[in-house]
Amino acid sequence: MTAPQSTSAAVPGPVEPASGAAPAVGGGAAPVGASRGADFALLAVAIAGVSMSAPLIAATTAPALAIAFWRNAMAVGVLSPVALWRHRGELRRMGRRALTLSTGAGVVLALHFGLWLPSLTMTSVATSTALVTTTPIWTTLILRVRGHRPPALVWAGTALAVCGVLILTGIDMSTDTRALAGDALALAAGLAAAVYMLLGAEVRRTATTTAYTYVCYSTTALALLAACLVSGSALGGYDGRSWLKIAALTVVAQLLGHSLLNRVVRGLGPSTTSTAILLETPGAALIAALWLGQTPPAAAYPALAVILAGLALVVLADVRRDA
Repeated sequence: MTAPQSTSAAVPGPVEPASGAAPAVGGGAAPVGASRGADFALLAVAIAGVSMSAPLIAATTAPALAIAFWRNAMAVGVLSPVALWRHRGELRRMGRRALTLSTGAGVVLALHFGLWLPSLTMTSVATSTALVTTTPIWTTLILRVRGHRPPALVWAGTALAVCGVLILTGIDMSTDTRALAGDALALAAGLAAAVYMLLGAEVRRTATTTAYTYVCYSTTALALLAACLVSGSALGGYDGRSWLKIAALTVVAQLLGHSLLNRVVRGLGPSTTSTAILLETPGAALIAALWLGQTPPAAAYPALAVILAGLALVVLADVRRDA
C-alpha cells in the first residue's frame, strides 16, 4: 500500500454523487468547492446514521455478533441487484489490488465488530466507548508511520476531539482482569476501525463506492457468519420487533452510515472522516435521550462543543494544505 501524499488522501478526478442507499458513480466532474460541500453534507448524514447504531443495538434482543452479521448480510442483499446488474462493470474494473484491499477492509471491519461488541459486556460502556473512539489517533499515527507528516493542527484537533469524548464518557480505572481484557478489546477495535478507514481511502482512489462497498460488506458478512457459528450465537428465533430493529439498523447505520462514510473518505480523507466519527458518541446520547428516555449527562453539550472544535482544527489544516 502506497503512502498517501496528503491528509485527505484525495486524488484528482470527479467525486461520485450519492445514489440511494448505495452511492455510485455517475455524471461529470463537479467544482472542487461544491464537491467538498456535498461531501460534508453527506458526512453529516452518515454521522446521524451511525449514531443510531448503539441505541438500536441496545433495544434489540439478539446476540451482538448476530446483529452485526445481519446488518451486513441485509446490506449485501440490498446492494446485490444494484452492484451485480447496474454496476457490474465497476466490479470487473476494480483490479486485483483494489479487490484485495477491499477484501482486507471487510475482514478488518468484521474484526472491529467482533472486538468491540463483546467488550461492552466485559468493561463499562463509558470506558469501552472512550477507548474505541481513539480511531483518529490511530489513523494519524499510522499515516505518520507510513511517511506522511500530519500538520500540527491535525494532531491538536485530533487530541482535542478525543478529549471531548472523554469528557462525555469518562474513563474509569479498574484492576479487574475481565474489565482490563474488555478495555484491551475496545482499544484494539479502535485500531481496527482506523485500519478499515485507511484501507477504504486507499481503495477509493481507483474504485467506485458501489464496487468497494459491495466487496467489503460481503467479506464482513462472511467473516461474521463464521464468528457466529464458532461462538454459537443464535442467528434466528427473534421476535418481529427485533427483526424490524435489525432492518432499521441496516438502513440507517449500514447503508446510510457506513456507505456514505465510504463515499466521502475519498474527498475528505481519513483524518477528517475518522475525527468526525467522534460525533457519533454525543449523537447516540441525544438519540437515546429522545427515543429510550435516557437523559444525557450534563457534560454532553460542552463535550459536543469540544469535539466540534477539534474537528474544525482538522478541517482547517486540510483547507490550508489545499490553499
